[in-house]
Amino acid sequence: MRLNRVMSGVRAPEEDADVPAFWRGLGVPGLADIHTHFLPPRMLRRVWEYFDAAGPLLGRSWPIRYKWSDVERVAHLRAMGVRMFSALAYAHRPGMAADLNAWTMAFARDTPGCLPSATFYPEPGVTGHVRDALDAGARIFKVHLQVGGFSPADPRLDGVWGLLAEAGVPVVVHAGHAPVGTGHTGPGPFGAVLARHRRLAAIIAHMGAPDYEDFLRLAADYERVALDTTMIFTDFFDKLAPFPAAALPVARDLGLAGKVLLGSDFPNIPYPYARQLAGLARLGLGEEWLRAVCWDNPVALFGAPALAESAARDSRSVTRSRGRAGVRRPPRPVISSLAARALTTASSVAWTTAS
Repeated sequence: MRLNRVMSGVRAPEEDADVPAFWRGLGVPGLADIHTHFLPPRMLRRVWEYFDAAGPLLGRSWPIRYKWSDVERVAHLRAMGVRMFSALAYAHRPGMAADLNAWTMAFARDTPGCLPSATFYPEPGVTGHVRDALDAGARIFKVHLQVGGFSPADPRLDGVWGLLAEAGVPVVVHAGHAPVGTGHTGPGPFGAVLARHRRLAAIIAHMGAPDYEDFLRLAADYERVALDTTMIFTDFFDKLAPFPAAALPVARDLGLAGKVLLGSDFPNIPYPYARQLAGLARLGLGEEWLRAVCWDNPVALFGAPALAESAARDSRSVTRSRGRAGVRRPPRPVISSLAARALTTASSVAWTTAS
């Protein structure tokens, strides 16, 4: 099926200094990126060491672009006009989640624009940990099924999924096989959780790569399921798991329906932040879609961030940002039946999850 694309007149940013011109061209007050990471120093060092060593769950070389201090990275996001971001931490063994939550929640309190973020792990007392985080004001959770090595259907998590569904607080779930699959990744395991907790607010990280069609179907079938764009449509990720052209009509409809959100994985990316936005702009899905993904959809889900800082000052300061990491100076429609049929036709994997 041929996609009739609406070409966008917004120029794709080539470097981070170009990012403010990108969102200004869309007529929005900045960017809302719901998939960024800020971690306690010790954990951050270990994560970066794992990436530097191209660990077995990565599958390839992955040099981190923004290996800066927290202060420098927050300043760079603000300089680019990222008004809303997250501090997504993820527990990968018992006994981690409570301490991680204490750190990320404190970071958000001290960092305007950062969503209060939390995580959990299947262990005794996990429901209490999540309830404590909610009571403390957590507005977004993150779990990483690949790194954590656990099943989302673990019985110890049943109460957690029910609690989050009742609270309506979204959880970003790395449920896809990319970059390296495990027995707990893919659409089947998390699809089973959604079938049991149909009101769960979930954001599928990386659009579910590489099983894009199946995860798009989950987002179409479940009212509170969305996807983030993290690393998708970049040259780096296209070599690992290219997005199928036949599924673009569905991605467009879901984005206009509020179900696709901007994510980047900053700072743990091997290319300039601008390339995430450039990849989205070059899809040719139209300025309305870009506005929805980059601002309207996250704001509808989390509320508008405080915009006390001057946007003009932010855009000027990007040119003074560190010269590292290659930063150079100078109405929401439902998914259409046509797109849904295209998705069904394009999918090469039989739909096995309950819906």
